[in-house]
Amino acid sequence: MNTNKSRRKYSAEFKSKVAVEALQERSTLSDLSKRYELHPNQIMKWKKSLSENSFRIFANTHPEKDNSDKFNATFD
Repeated sequence: MNTNKSRRKYSAEFKSKVAVEALQERSTLSDLSKRYELHPNQIMKWKKSLSENSFRIFANTHPEKDNSDKFNATFD
């Protein structure tokens, strides 16, 4: 008897939506886990990941602008 369950896969958009809701703390973790049918530990992992990596959104958002500023600074 094969009882292997396949893992559910979630999009990055879904993960971020749930993580943002968890960060806002408008609903309890229990409410979120029931609403999205997720284990509370999974929500906490996504919340932690968002908290620890959110700075990457703003890091080097315009690398070509950074290069042009350096170029212009050498001729001022």
